[in-house]
Amino acid sequence: MSKILAFAGSSRKHSFNKKLVKIAASGAKNSGAEITFVDLADYPMPIFNQDLESEQGMPDKAREFKNMLIQHDAFLIASPEYNSAFSPLLKNVIDWASRAESEDETPLVAYKGKIAAIMATSPGALGGIRGLVFLRMLLSNIGVTVIPDQIAIPQAIKAFSDDGLLIDSKQQQLVLDLGRKLSHIADLLNTGNQ
Repeated sequence: MSKILAFAGSSRKHSFNKKLVKIAASGAKNSGAEITFVDLADYPMPIFNQDLESEQGMPDKAREFKNMLIQHDAFLIASPEYNSAFSPLLKNVIDWASRAESEDETPLVAYKGKIAAIMATSPGALGGIRGLVFLRMLLSNIGVTVIPDQIAIPQAIKAFSDDGLLIDSKQQQLVLDLGRKLSHIADLLNTGNQ
């Protein structure tokens, strides 16, 4: 059974992307994966600054988040689109978790060999898809294999019901299937590595 960490690049209480990633996580859980949902609002950390890192080390919340990445086989990530890119919050947590804390630590230990599925939703007509281009590139550059399938849900304000599901049943199924697919691929990779 694979362990999947699910999170959204938003700290907003009623974030559409938190709703979206929870749907994908439900699909993965129904496929047998062990899911941990993380709300990045619970992991406040300063903007990455190498001087601050040199003087004070890695912030506790950054270390906690990094350790969760290390302990999981795969990631489900939803990101809002900010000016055609992914959110600064998401970039910051990725940057902090990329840092080695000792000379003998394997570089990018939180990311190398991991697998991810990415998704977005936004109030606009493109659903945040432009930001996923940059997110896919970043994750690939730090050693994460991002599966080809991705989801972008437009018109987020009208897309979700009060219970956090997608009103369009086809969209709902696509997001569930994305979670299932990630779970299946992670299981296959885990079996191959045993």
